[in-house]
Amino acid sequence: MLDFRIDTFLCVCRHLNFTKAAKELNITQPAVSQHIHHLENEYGTKLFTQDGKKLFLTDNGKLLYKKMNQIKNDDESLKEILSKNNHGLKDISFGVTMTIGEYIIADPISDYIKNHPDTNLKITFGNTSELLKKLSDGVIDFALVEGYFPENDYETLLFSKEEFVPVCSAKHSFNQKPRVIKDLFPERILIREPGSGTRNILERALALNNYSTSDFRNFTQVENMHAIISLIEKDCGITFLYKAAVASGLQSGYLKTIPLDDFRVKHDFTFIWPKDTVFSEEIRAICEEIQPHSA
Repeated sequence: MLDFRIDTFLCVCRHLNFTKAAKELNITQPAVSQHIHHLENEYGTKLFTQDGKKLFLTDNGKLLYKKMNQIKNDDESLKEILSKNNHGLKDISFGVTMTIGEYIIADPISDYIKNHPDTNLKITFGNTSELLKKLSDGVIDFALVEGYFPENDYETLLFSKEEFVPVCSAKHSFNQKPRVIKDLFPERILIREPGSGTRNILERALALNNYSTSDFRNFTQVENMHAIISLIEKDCGITFLYKAAVASGLQSGYLKTIPLDDFRVKHDFTFIWPKDTVFSEEIRAICEEIQPHSA
């Protein structure tokens, strides 16, 4: 069981405010200050600094928060497992980004469910930044993401490498045949919201050529992958998506890829989970079973 003062510390970290932490914990503000002072003496370092009325975590405070938050998450999971006399993770909660959730994960997950009929699964959809927050908060055990993440903070396992391509309606006509990225700038681009893996990958790929999404004449931002594909099929612009997400449209002839001389992008779909979790070996085993054999 964690020292009760660690709970106070984690609460202050969430609010960055002693008064709000005291209210949530139903203790006095001086008690909160005393708990923090005790931990600073215990660890021999300052955990917070103050600028006027604003409270900030020090670098050591951020490190302690990261480690203790993970310990608390693991402690709660262990209590749940032990109370049910389970051996290992029987209730698995994981997150997937939109493209993966809508177009990739169904087949491997269906196989896993058939092989583990007694396991409960909870699958959460979100963009990469949302899933990283859920991992930090202990809401999910692991995530399968397409976007960028701080690799040093996580254990990882490659799921697959996927081709990322420019796409338009099969009936779309260009003023002149596009050969390089800048030939697409007169077009309307359909893009996901900031924070999504698809948006991040496109922005980084464009940046390698000193371009950005603002170089396109117009844009339409859509937070739903199905809606983007439907709009592309209706010839409402061009987009950049994983080939797996538009495989059906390409095969049926409603969509077509746009070959470009300066755009050849493949990106990893990656399982990630916190480095410090006591369930690391179990999570890796689950991910390896879900992972395509060709990865």
